[in-house]
Amino acid sequence: MKLRFYTATPFNVLQGSGTFTGLNSLVNGLRAKGATVEVIGPRTRLPNYTAERYLFNRWITSLDRGGCDATIGYDLDGYRLAGNGGPPHIAAVKGVIADELIHERGVNRVLLAMQSRWERRHVQRANRVTTSSAYSAGRITSLYGPCAPVEVIPEPINLASWHDSFRKHPAGPDPRRFTILCVCRFFPRKRLNMLLRAVALARRSIGNVQLRIVGGGAEAPRLRALASQLGLDDVLEWLGNAEPAQLAREYQQCDVFCLPSVQEGFGVVFLEAMAAAKPIVAVRAAAVPEVAPQALLADPDSPESLAEQLIRLAADPALRATIGQEGYTRVQQFDQAVVAAAFLRMVEKLL
Repeated sequence: MKLRFYTATPFNVLQGSGTFTGLNSLVNGLRAKGATVEVIGPRTRLPNYTAERYLFNRWITSLDRGGCDATIGYDLDGYRLAGNGGPPHIAAVKGVIADELIHERGVNRVLLAMQSRWERRHVQRANRVTTSSAYSAGRITSLYGPCAPVEVIPEPINLASWHDSFRKHPAGPDPRRFTILCVCRFFPRKRLNMLLRAVALARRSIGNVQLRIVGGGAEAPRLRALASQLGLDDVLEWLGNAEPAQLAREYQQCDVFCLPSVQEGFGVVFLEAMAAAKPIVAVRAAAVPEVAPQALLADPDSPESLAEQLIRLAADPALRATIGQEGYTRVQQFDQAVVAAAFLRMVEKLL
């Protein structure tokens, strides 16, 4: 089977984030099962991502699709191909753009609104729509209206690669500290401001708390200023964008992984924490409860609730171990081989 993917997502972890990570794992899983996979991305990168995606989608209409059994467009990419003949086309929506823009403001919101119109056209004209969670499936139908049948296929993780990285870069928690790790891009919807406020509250009960944050983004100046206002500079380390080896160490060194995001179409970082057998504290919102049902979930608008869950885990090592093991057991179902097999079954139904 020959499959062609179209995506303007940058082909690296630092810029492509969870979308790139999931695509890379899926492609590896599909190739391991004998599929021929081609991934088409932009020929040039532009400072304006919306303009880049627009030009990319115009260009791919000129490409010959002969020999492809099916084409797959990530998010909005491929919207000009859908419904225009050729092999079956699948719209693979990873983060529903119309849902994401609700939490943005200013120019970003305007640009995402433009992209969401292209994504709506994509899902309404594709032969099939896939998305990563039941939450996202519901948002697609409620925000974009009638569209092709939607099938939920979760994001994959390359467990063998992660386990190998953990072996090559061994580390463990510092027994003198209670270490909280967060990994994300700095978007408003990730609610890092809430995490900072929760840690400021929790440190009154957890005297040896340490917060380590991996990632970056436009919100960084505001978040750093807030951290200073809350008096967290002595317990907080901003790690920036971490290379894979450092990220493997960070997951192993933490006592708990915490991301209070209120808009996650899936959340690949939760799978990474689960692969390291780490307990998760998050909020009861979006796809988080279905991806990590074993996690301790706080109210989405309450730093106090988030702090309570962190304090609870800090005081109970046995509970940390239990939740971590539950997550480790659960993450096996998201291994790239399992997800790739489900993806191939979905494609075969279209042929």
